[in-house]
Amino acid sequence: MNSIKSVPARVLSRRAGHSLEAEREQFDKNQAISISKAINTQEAPVKEKHVRRIILGTHHEKGAFTFWSYAIGLPLPSSSILSWKFCHVLHKVLRDGHPNVLQDCQRYRSNIREVGDLWGHLHDRYGQLVSIYTRLLLTKISFHAKHHEFPPGLEVSDEVLEKTAGTDVNNIFQLTVELFDYLDCELKLSESVFRQLNTSMALSQMSAVQCRLAPLIQVIQDCSHLYHYAVKLMFKLHSCLPADTLQGHRDRFHEQFRSLKSFFKKASDMLYFKRLIQIPRLPENPPNFLRASALAEHVKPVVVIPEEAPEDEEPESLIEISTASTTEPQVTSDLFQQTFGPPNGIRDDRDAQIESLKKEVDMLRAEMEKIKLEAQRYITQLKAQVNSLEGEVEEQRKQKQKALVDNEQLRDELERLQQVKQDSDRSLRLCAEAEKKANATEIRYTKLKEKHSELINTHAELLRKNADTAKQLTVTQQSQEEVARVKEQLEFQVEQVKREAEMKLEDQSVQMEQLRRELDARRDELDQAQSSLSHAKQAGTELSAQLETLQAEKEQLRRSVSEKERELLSTRSLVQEKELQLSQEADKASREICELQGKLLEKSNQEQSLQQKLLDEQFGILQEAVREAEGILRDAVAKLDDPLHVRCTSSPDYLLSRAEAALESTDALESGHAQYVASMADAAALVGALSLFAHLTADTIVNGSATSHLAPTDHADRLMETCRDCGQRSLDYLGELKDKQTLRRAELGDVRRALRGVLGLAQELRPKSLDIKQEELGDMVEKEMASTSAAIEDAVRRIEEMMSRARNESSGIKLEVNERILNSCTDLMKAIRLLVMTSTNLQKEIVESGRGAATTQEFYAKNSRWTEGLISASKAVGWGATQLVESADRVVLHTGKYEELIVCSHEIAASTAQLVAASKVSVPAGLAAHHVAGFGIIIFKLVSAVNMSSPA
Repeated sequence: MNSIKSVPARVLSRRAGHSLEAEREQFDKNQAISISKAINTQEAPVKEKHVRRIILGTHHEKGAFTFWSYAIGLPLPSSSILSWKFCHVLHKVLRDGHPNVLQDCQRYRSNIREVGDLWGHLHDRYGQLVSIYTRLLLTKISFHAKHHEFPPGLEVSDEVLEKTAGTDVNNIFQLTVELFDYLDCELKLSESVFRQLNTSMALSQMSAVQCRLAPLIQVIQDCSHLYHYAVKLMFKLHSCLPADTLQGHRDRFHEQFRSLKSFFKKASDMLYFKRLIQIPRLPENPPNFLRASALAEHVKPVVVIPEEAPEDEEPESLIEISTASTTEPQVTSDLFQQTFGPPNGIRDDRDAQIESLKKEVDMLRAEMEKIKLEAQRYITQLKAQVNSLEGEVEEQRKQKQKALVDNEQLRDELERLQQVKQDSDRSLRLCAEAEKKANATEIRYTKLKEKHSELINTHAELLRKNADTAKQLTVTQQSQEEVARVKEQLEFQVEQVKREAEMKLEDQSVQMEQLRRELDARRDELDQAQSSLSHAKQAGTELSAQLETLQAEKEQLRRSVSEKERELLSTRSLVQEKELQLSQEADKASREICELQGKLLEKSNQEQSLQQKLLDEQFGILQEAVREAEGILRDAVAKLDDPLHVRCTSSPDYLLSRAEAALESTDALESGHAQYVASMADAAALVGALSLFAHLTADTIVNGSATSHLAPTDHADRLMETCRDCGQRSLDYLGELKDKQTLRRAELGDVRRALRGVLGLAQELRPKSLDIKQEELGDMVEKEMASTSAAIEDAVRRIEEMMSRARNESSGIKLEVNERILNSCTDLMKAIRLLVMTSTNLQKEIVESGRGAATTQEFYAKNSRWTEGLISASKAVGWGATQLVESADRVVLHTGKYEELIVCSHEIAASTAQLVAASKVSVPAGLAAHHVAGFGIIIFKLVSAVNMSSPA
C-alpha cells in the first residue's frame, strides 16, 4: 500500500524536474536568440529590446554564465563590426546586469584582451575602435574588481565615496590617479569615434553613424559620475597636501575637463543623442581647487535617460546639412517606382529609367570619391601624427643623451672645483706661514733699528767728550757710515723678503744669519776704532766734511726707509684683498659644490626609481608567467577528476619519458630561480624555465591519469594520488614565487620527490614478465584465483548482512528499492563466483590439455602473456566485487550516490569481459570456454539489472 501511494509523488517529482529542464532549455534558447540578434555583422545600432532581454537573463540566473557561453563561440576575429557590437553589449551588461556579472567577466579578461590586440594590429576603422573599447572594458573591470564599493554603474553616494577614500593621503592620492586613468579611457573612445565621423558619411550612411555613436550613451553616463568623484577627491587632496605637490594633478584634470566639455557639446548638438539622452552642461571654467569655498559652487552633473522610443521608429538624421537628407526616403520611393513601375501597373519610358539610374550611379560614384578623399585625408593626418610622434621620441632620446653628457660634465666640474678648493687651502696655509716669517723678520729689523739708535747716542757722547779730537770723530763718522750702509742693506733685504715671502723664506733666514755675523764683525771693528781714536786726531778736518756728507746720506736713508714702510703697508693691504677674494671664491665654490651635490643626488634618485621600476616590471612579468603556469597545472589536476578523461589512455613507457623530461626541467627552473634571486633585473631565464616546467609537469600529470586507466587498481590509485600530490606540490612552489618574501627560499625538493614517485610508479607499471621468475607464475595464478574467490565470498556475506539490516531499518518504497538493489548484487555475486569456479576448471583443463609432459609451472611460464592477462583479469574481478559491495552499502545507508553503484557495475562488466577474453584460447578446451562465455553474458544481464534497480 505504501508503495502504491508513493508512486504518484514520484511521478509528480519527475514531471516537475522535466518542467524545470524544459524551462531552462527555453531560457537558453531565448538568450541565444537575443544574443544573435543583438551581436551581428549588420552596420546598425544594437536594438534596446534585445539587450534588455540579455540583461534580464543575467538577473534571472544571477550571473553572466549563459551570456559568456554563447559569446565565446562568436567569430569575433572575423568581423570588426561584430566585435564592436560585442563590446557595446558587454558594456551595457556590466552597467545594468546582475552584480555577479563582474566576477564572471573577470574570468574572461584574457579573451577580451586578445580581441583588442588582434584588431589593434589591423588597419581597420572599426578595428581601431574595438582596440580602444577593449582597453576601456578591461580598465572598468579591473577598477570595480579592486574597489567593490563602486558598482559597475558608478552610482554611489558622497558618504560612500568619503568612506572609500578614507583619511590616508596615500589612498586618496592613488584613488584619484585611478579615476583619472578611468576617465582617460572613456574620453579616448569618444574622441576616436568623433574623429572617424565626417559630413559625407553622416549624410549617406545614417545607420553606420548610429552604429558608432550608440556606445557613447554609456560613456556619457560613466563620465558624469567619474567627473563628479574626481572633483570631490581633488578638493580633499588640496585640503591635505600643498598646492605645489598637486600641480600635476591640476594640469591633468584641466585637460580632461576641456576634453569632456568638448565631448558633451558635440554630443548635445546631435539629434540622435537628443532623442535618447539628456546630456548635462559643464561650467565654463574648471573648479578652483586652491579655494576651498569653491566646493560649495560645484554642481553634480546628472544624466537623464528619457522614455525609450518605440523599436519600429525610424532613426532621425544626425547632422542636418541639407534638405537632401530629409527627402532621401522619397527619392528612394521615386527610384523604386521608376524602376518597377507605379502601383497601377503603368510603366514609364525605359529611357527615363536608364537616365535616372545613370544619375544615381553618378551620385554614388561622387559619394565614393568623397569617401576616398576623406580616407586619404585621414591617412595623411595619421602619417603626420606618426611622424610627429617619431620626432618626439627622437627629441626625448636626444634630451636623455644630453642629460647623460651634462651629468658627466657636472661630475668633472665637481672634481675640478674640489681640486681648486684643495689648492686654495694650500695657498692659505702658505700665506699664513709667509706672514709669520715676515713678522719675525720685522721684529729682527726693529731690534737692528734700536741698536742703530744706541750707536747714534754713543756717537753723540763721543762728540761731546772728544770734541777736540777730530781724528776720533772721523773714525766715529766712518763707523756711522758703515752702520748706515749695513742698515741700508738690511732694509733692502727686508724689502726683498716681503716681496718674495712665499718663495725665499729660507734664503731670508740664511741672509739674516749673514747679517748677524756682519753686524758682529762691525761691532768688533767699532771697538777697534774706539781703541784707535786716540790716533785719529790728525784727520779731524776731513772727517768733519765727511760727517756732513754722512748726515745728508742719513736723511736720505730715513726717507727711503719711510717709503719702504709705506710700500710694506700697501703690500699688506694687497695681501688682505687677495685673502678676501680667495675667501669669496671659496664661498662661491662651496655653493656650487652644494648645488652640484643636489643635482647629483637628484640624478641618483632618478636612477634608483628607474631601477625600481625595472625590478617591478620584471616581477610583474614573472607573476604573469606564474599565473599562466598555475592555470596550466590546475587544468591538468582537474583532468584527474574529469569523467570525460576516463576514456583517455597512455602507456607506462610514454609516462616514463614525460616524467623524466619534467624532472630534467626542474634543473633549468632551479638555475633560472638562482639567476633571478642573484639579479632581479632579469627574469627571462626563470620565465622560460617556468613555462617549460609547467607544460612538462602538466603533461606528466595528464599522462599519469591516462596510464592509471589501464593499470591495476592498487597501482592506479597510487598513481592518481601521486599525480595529484605532484600537482599540489608544483602549485605550492608557484605560490611561493608569487610573494617577494617567500620567493628567495622557494625550493623544488618536494616537486622532485613527487616526480620521482610518478617515475617509480611508471617503472613498476612496465611489463614485468622478465622480472618474475617462470616457476612463480603458476603459484601466482593459483593465489590470485584463490584471493578472488575469497573476495567474492566475503562480498556475498556482506550483502546478506546488508539485506538483513535493510529489512530491519527500512520499510515501504525504500525497502523495495534496497531489496531490488541488494538482490541484484547478490545474484551478480553468485554469477561471478560461478564464473570464477568455471574459469578455474577451465584453466586446469587448458593446462592439462596443453602442457603434455611438462609441469604446470612450465606451462604457465611458456604462456606468460596469457598467464599475466589471467592474473590481471582475476584481480580486476575481485576488486570490482569489493567496490560494488561498498557502493551498495553507502547507497543503502544514504551516504553514497546511485551513480557510484552504476560505475561499479560497469567496472565489473569490463573485468568480466577481460576474464572471458583471457579464457578464450586456441586449445582443446572449447566446452569450458563456452561455459565461461555464457556466464559472462549472465553477468552482463545482471549488471543491467543493477542499473535498472537504481532509481532515475
